[in-house]
Amino acid sequence: MERCSRGHMQAKKRYLILLSAGACLVLLFYLGGVQLPAASRSRHDRSRNGHRLEQPWPHFSDPLHPFLPWDQTDTEDYNLHISPRQKRDINTSVYKGKRCRMDSCFDFSLCRKNGFKVYVYPQQKGEKISESYQNILSTIEGSRFYTSDPGQACLFVLSLDTLDRDQLSPQYVHNLKTKVQNLPLWNDGRNHLIFNLYSGTWPDYTEDLGFDIGQAMLAKASISTENFRPNFDVSIPLFSKEHPRTGGERGYLKYNSIPPFRKYMLVFKGKRYLTGIGSDTRNALYHVHNAEDVVLLTTCKHGKDWQKHKDARCDKDNAEYDKYDYKEMLHNSTFCLVPRGRRLGSFRFLEALQAACVPVMLSNGWELPFSEIIDWNTAAVIGDERLLLQIPTTVRSIHQDKILSLRQQTQFLWEAYFSSVEKIVLTTLEIIQDRVLEHASRSSLMWNSHPGGLFALPQYSGYLGDFPFYYDTLGIRPYPKFTAVIHAVSPLVSQSQPILKLLAAVAKSQYCAQIIVLWNCDKPLPAKHRWPATSVPVIVIEGENKVMSSRFLPYEIIVTDAVLSLDEDTVLSTTEVDFAFTVWQSFPERIVGYPARSHFWDSNKERWGYTSKWTNDYSMVLTGAAIYHRYYHFLYTNYLPTSLKSMVDQLANCEDILMNFLVSAVTKLPPIKVTQKKQYKETMMGQSSRASRWADPDHFAQRQTCMNKFASWFGAMPLVHSQMRLDPVLFKDQVSILRKKYRDIERL
Repeated sequence: MERCSRGHMQAKKRYLILLSAGACLVLLFYLGGVQLPAASRSRHDRSRNGHRLEQPWPHFSDPLHPFLPWDQTDTEDYNLHISPRQKRDINTSVYKGKRCRMDSCFDFSLCRKNGFKVYVYPQQKGEKISESYQNILSTIEGSRFYTSDPGQACLFVLSLDTLDRDQLSPQYVHNLKTKVQNLPLWNDGRNHLIFNLYSGTWPDYTEDLGFDIGQAMLAKASISTENFRPNFDVSIPLFSKEHPRTGGERGYLKYNSIPPFRKYMLVFKGKRYLTGIGSDTRNALYHVHNAEDVVLLTTCKHGKDWQKHKDARCDKDNAEYDKYDYKEMLHNSTFCLVPRGRRLGSFRFLEALQAACVPVMLSNGWELPFSEIIDWNTAAVIGDERLLLQIPTTVRSIHQDKILSLRQQTQFLWEAYFSSVEKIVLTTLEIIQDRVLEHASRSSLMWNSHPGGLFALPQYSGYLGDFPFYYDTLGIRPYPKFTAVIHAVSPLVSQSQPILKLLAAVAKSQYCAQIIVLWNCDKPLPAKHRWPATSVPVIVIEGENKVMSSRFLPYEIIVTDAVLSLDEDTVLSTTEVDFAFTVWQSFPERIVGYPARSHFWDSNKERWGYTSKWTNDYSMVLTGAAIYHRYYHFLYTNYLPTSLKSMVDQLANCEDILMNFLVSAVTKLPPIKVTQKKQYKETMMGQSSRASRWADPDHFAQRQTCMNKFASWFGAMPLVHSQMRLDPVLFKDQVSILRKKYRDIERL
């Protein structure tokens, strides 16, 4: 009986516990504190059925909160400056298109007919536009993506300046909301791209642009991960108005010092904010500064009223700040601290990259520039603002091999994507194009290794082994044969013409797969029996429009990796052809050949000069007798602007110089000259087909003009000087000719 009553009491207790727990759950649901794990349920459903269920876009009843640093959310200072109505307006403008993605807010059908074309709205009279935004628009208008016809466009870019949306800035454009809404093609921002560097204003610096962007994509600096819409927006770096439009300076790493340590381990020099957003991290830097190998300097001496607000540390900090030269620190430090400023991004980021100073990021919640394509773990140290005191220990623990690798990657990324406004804009457009043309998009390796995504065009091939840059990575070698392309401009009137001798010599090469004769002569094609019988196929094709650029078209009949480019009057022996190809197999990304030329800076005329003088220095190998990878035909045709190719065609000159500019711009390396061959020059000068051209002073003057026109388009001089010449082993050595592999070269 006693046992029964005890059991009854325990059952009663369990019932009461269950009842109270149930009441608590009901209360929590009522208050909205607990939500059903719908996401996890849908995952189970998806795995159980074996395919993904189509889910409608979720509906969020509550407005999302703007990003704020963890320590700013509940401060009186923050709540003091923003009224509830302002908060509501900010949430509405920033988050109205929060759920936008490519498949929901982008019309792919606009891109199917004409490909990825970009339209820039015509500039309206009276609208002010900053130099930086003009540079962006000029880059787009000068690119291969540009179209002046909105009916052909896949993407639209405003001519209204949206870069600086800080209301206190003199660059701020007023009434932008009305102006944008009145654009006839706006369509709620669909297929539009908006560029922005600065958003929000003092004291809170929110990410509000001050107008409704609708369904437009943002290419934005200082964008937070909370507001960033993955695979829709593009995070771009913050750059100054002095950032060059084209070209840009090379990185400062001239050579790899081993071990890779510099005078300082970690440096920073910049403003310190005494109050407000972005002040906490910079205010704490003095805890880590040791004035020896960790030099972190701040000054509160900025703004009109800095003395009114200065704290006890200001005078001491200012004195220490003035002792150090910023550039000297930057170029002599292994790591550079990149803390957030008022906004998440900072000019320090690009400065550190260029200086080969490994960036140490201290900006919680910042979506790093081009994060969609760049693996920043290979070029930067991603820190946490809350763990500032651990930063020195962390960077000291990084092995010198890793430091060297990080530093090399900073230089690659700087030169590939960040050194000019043009590269930043083109990278942005290429990222969006990869999304639109998913079947022809770049791999992570193409974006994160030399020469970078701007020069590795996925439309050429989906297989990395078809490019000249990835053989070592893939552990393969180029195809061991070449295709000769002979450029013919003279009629075939005699069986003793140089082109027939050249054709016979090339055909005897053990590495020759086929010979293509590109007939750019005004006379009709010769009959088949006029060409000599050879052991390899000889294919004669008519040049497209009989223009010079047609020699560099990506002909599908070229099936080998290597192209041996030849002028019709070139004199080469079979042995010379074999040796040049053997050299090229070790340098497949470069031009390898015989006739060398050079460039120089003419300080009197303040322009680039072209010289054919025989010296120990060269920067070009002419394509009259050179081997290069067939990918450069595709790049020449699809990457270079029509203006440069038209200039070449009109002059019937300079195509060889332009190809050298292109290959050196891609590789950052000089071409390779093989065995000295003075006879090339004398023989060429004596041939009837081109004697008049080489003797004509206008021909030489045209090449000078070409050099400067090309350098202007590239934004800098890409050609690189070299004094290296590769000869066969034992070349000209005093040993028996029978011991030499390429013995015929010595007899020339």
